[in-house]
Amino acid sequence: MPSNASAGGAGVASRPGPGQPNGTPGLRRSALGRASAEPHDGGVPMVAPSVLVVDDERKIREVVGSYLAHEGYSVLYAETGADGLQAALREHPDLIVLDLKLPDIPGEEIARAVRDVSDVPIIMLTAKSSEANRITGLSLGADDYLVKPFSVRELAARVAAVLRRSKPIRDEVSFDGERLLIDRGAREARLAGSPLALTRTEYDLLVALVANAPRTLSREQLLAAVRGYDAEASERTVDAHIKNLRHKLGDDPRAPTFVLTVAGVGYRFALRADA
Repeated sequence: MPSNASAGGAGVASRPGPGQPNGTPGLRRSALGRASAEPHDGGVPMVAPSVLVVDDERKIREVVGSYLAHEGYSVLYAETGADGLQAALREHPDLIVLDLKLPDIPGEEIARAVRDVSDVPIIMLTAKSSEANRITGLSLGADDYLVKPFSVRELAARVAAVLRRSKPIRDEVSFDGERLLIDRGAREARLAGSPLALTRTEYDLLVALVANAPRTLSREQLLAAVRGYDAEASERTVDAHIKNLRHKLGDDPRAPTFVLTVAGVGYRFALRADA
């Protein structure tokens, strides 16, 4: 897509690619399951950050979604406020692009509802350009504010900047009152103060789950975290590695504390990091 494409104004043309929204109501996805091109967290590729685009204008969803997918993001789409709110609470996106003028629920109400339960970054889209409107949007918890019509290239730059600010990489992270400690600089994990004898694959799977929590990762996504050096890995071997990881973490497979199975999907890390 041309980098100077714009959205929200007359004359914007876009042809949706595979998986792009076609204007029907409900949640749609594009580019899910990618790993980001650049390694993070000690060499482990993180799953591509997910961006939820909530806008009732099909053209904007297509232009914004296509550009963000091209930039390597996993994109989710919602056409109505109700679908957008449901997706925000269920899918745990890394960032929300939210139009304020929706046909069923005002974007301001969605922002309030989301902010009551989550600190996910929100970039608001609006046709209102007054200072008062911008202040209102920011006071609702928005992290940024963009007036229509806008440059999709500028939106993508703001998405990247907001994500960088909202998720600083920490060398050490702990869980369950410091019972589990992960030191990414040393590539080491400790349980109750004792080093865990994790294989490289087990450690990288643990870090991938933690880095993407609370999102559920499919076996394919987890494979992307280790495929760089374990080219022979298969989805079945992921289950074996997870079983070994749980054993070393002391997790009861019937009622695990750390790594949960999401039936038919994959795995997710269950705990929030200690403050």
